[in-house]
Amino acid sequence: MKPERSFPESNQKPLVFIVDDDISVRESLQALIGWAGWQPETFASAQAFLARSRNKVPCCLVLDVSLPGLSGLELQKLIAPERRDMPIIFITGHGDIPMSVQAIKAGAVEFLTKPIDDEALLNAIRFAIERSRATLENEAQEQALHERFASLTPREREVMLLVVSGLLNKQIGAKIGISEITVKAHRGKMMQKMEADSLADLVRMSVSLRLMPAKNPWQVSRKS
Repeated sequence: MKPERSFPESNQKPLVFIVDDDISVRESLQALIGWAGWQPETFASAQAFLARSRNKVPCCLVLDVSLPGLSGLELQKLIAPERRDMPIIFITGHGDIPMSVQAIKAGAVEFLTKPIDDEALLNAIRFAIERSRATLENEAQEQALHERFASLTPREREVMLLVVSGLLNKQIGAKIGISEITVKAHRGKMMQKMEADSLADLVRMSVSLRLMPAKNPWQVSRKS
């Protein structure tokens, strides 16, 4: 059994960012979110929020649609592509259906109208935090996979690509001009460094690394 990996700052208290230009709304939501056990941080504008450095902890953004300067929808368009780990919950005092559809299509998890129902907001935040946690864990796993691949020698990478293409050790040796015994040695070290338990494992890793197109790993030859 492989040891469990620890994910960056994953055990820290989740952050809930609140961006609203109405101080009474900020203070009310701050109290509610703190009471629920999360760590609230409030901002009066999109610009103030953008100045805040990123933390790799589970988080979400409670965002007012109408803000001075940069609007909530404009902020979403700006940050959503790079902040998949920070789901957005929109709140508004005068939203309409087209606006809510636009926000949801762009990835928002919820669109709530003021006055905000406390339970609806807390449920949305719980869902958003779980999505954020899963995204951070996936990103950490992807980073670890890239680091393992980077640790391979050029020959081990070459052998890995030929292994996942379905070639036997004898065929790999003939192709790159080394003995079958040497192929086995490189293959063993490569499998160990990649933490792959099987050929199917290695194929899935290769797909994640975009070294090969996605396909059913069991279609690859399992011989060695």
